[in-house]
Amino acid sequence: MPANALPRRTAILLLAVVIGAWGINWTVGKAVLHYLPPIWATALRMVPACVALWALCLASGRLTIPVRGDVPVILSVGLLHMVAFSVLASIGLQYLPAGRSVVLAYTTPLWVLPAARIFLGEAFTVRRGAGLFLGVAGLVVLLQPAAVDWTNNDVLLGHGLILLAAACWAACIVYGRAHRWITPPFQLLPWQTLLAGVTQLALAFFIEGTPPIPWSMELVALLGYSSLIGTVLAYWAMNTVNRGLPASVTSMALLGVPVVGLLGSSVLLGERPDAILLLATGLIVAGVALGTFGGISAKVRP
Repeated sequence: MPANALPRRTAILLLAVVIGAWGINWTVGKAVLHYLPPIWATALRMVPACVALWALCLASGRLTIPVRGDVPVILSVGLLHMVAFSVLASIGLQYLPAGRSVVLAYTTPLWVLPAARIFLGEAFTVRRGAGLFLGVAGLVVLLQPAAVDWTNNDVLLGHGLILLAAACWAACIVYGRAHRWITPPFQLLPWQTLLAGVTQLALAFFIEGTPPIPWSMELVALLGYSSLIGTVLAYWAMNTVNRGLPASVTSMALLGVPVVGLLGSSVLLGERPDAILLLATGLIVAGVALGTFGGISAKVRP
């Protein structure tokens, strides 16, 4: 084992931390919406995370000035994932249960499969085709009239926004796979979060104005978890795990995030997933697993 290699047991433990942190983060995000408008909820999560990441990189001597070749991936992750995905998902989460929302959001790898074929020329194998079919079947089950009130505009808007968020995340992943990385991903995180934090604050002021924020220990704890655990710790752990486990293993293991999200929403929010949601979750997770096994090496983010 190389001197700087991460022990496999440590990598697996950290991967479990990431799955738990990101899964519970959807429940926490739903709870924050009881106190804050959705864009402010994302901004007040991102800004402290940005400060913490800058402090961490400065203290460890890992802060670097990005070179010109890094700028496109800073823009891609900062705007497509950290801003578009987070803001759209937060707005959609107003109208949907947290459990259903996390399952919809984690259809992202299904959209990566055809996009990678079109834009990157990646082979679209029988296995990937079968995975896409299973995942779309799960989505059909999730969106059938028996499971969704198609006469409720808010419910339709929530589903549409979270699926659009998933598409933005997919676009970010596809670009990340095409990008020629110069600086290690973790060292770009402070710049990506800085871009995201400033953009989210601007959007929050412009769209939602300055809301009266009912500060309480519960709200501080929720935002603290989302910022420090769901963002800073999870990103650090994910980048560390990538040094100790194959990308295919981490991609497959992260399918546990929507499962944890369902469990968390059930235990902490009292949501009760019905048989349709559980069936759809099983089909989507199976489809993503089948379609990505041995194929996806992109870094996945919450």
